[in-house]
Amino acid sequence: MAPRPPFPPFDENTAQQKVQAAENAWNTRDPEKVSLAYTEDSVWRNRDQHVVGRAQIVEFLSAKWARELDYALRKELWGFRDNRIAVRFQYESRDASGQWFRSYGNELWEFSDEGLMRRREASINDRPIAESERRIFGPRPESEHGLEFPVF
Repeated sequence: MAPRPPFPPFDENTAQQKVQAAENAWNTRDPEKVSLAYTEDSVWRNRDQHVVGRAQIVEFLSAKWARELDYALRKELWGFRDNRIAVRFQYESRDASGQWFRSYGNELWEFSDEGLMRRREASINDRPIAESERRIFGPRPESEHGLEFPVF
C-alpha cells in the first residue's frame, strides 16, 4: 500500500488537504482511483450498508455511480483530532428517470499512520429536487477550494 500524505496527526491545514483530496477523487467517479485512498481492509458504514476492503469499495462505488448519474460532490472539514477527521458534505445526482436529488451527510474518518483511511462512517439523507434547484455542477473550481458550501 502506497502511503498517502499528509499523515496524521492532522492540523487544520493537513486535515483540509485530506478533505479536498477526497472531494477531488470522488468527483472523478473512478472507483479504482478512489479505492487507493483506503487501506486494504478499510471498513465502511454507508447508510445501511457495510463494506469491508478495497474490492468491496470498488464494487460499492461502481454500483453507486451507475445509479447516481451526473454525480457532483462538495465536502467541508468539520473537525479533526489526531488521526480522525469529521466532514460535512452535499452531492447532487440524478436517477435514470431524470429525477434529481441533493444528498446531505456527515462522515467520520479514521486514518492509518500511512495516511490511508481505515474507517469511514457515513450518514446520508436524500432530498428530491427540481433540475432548476441544482447548485453543484461538476468538480469545485480550485478558486473555491476550502470555502464553505451553504446547506440550502
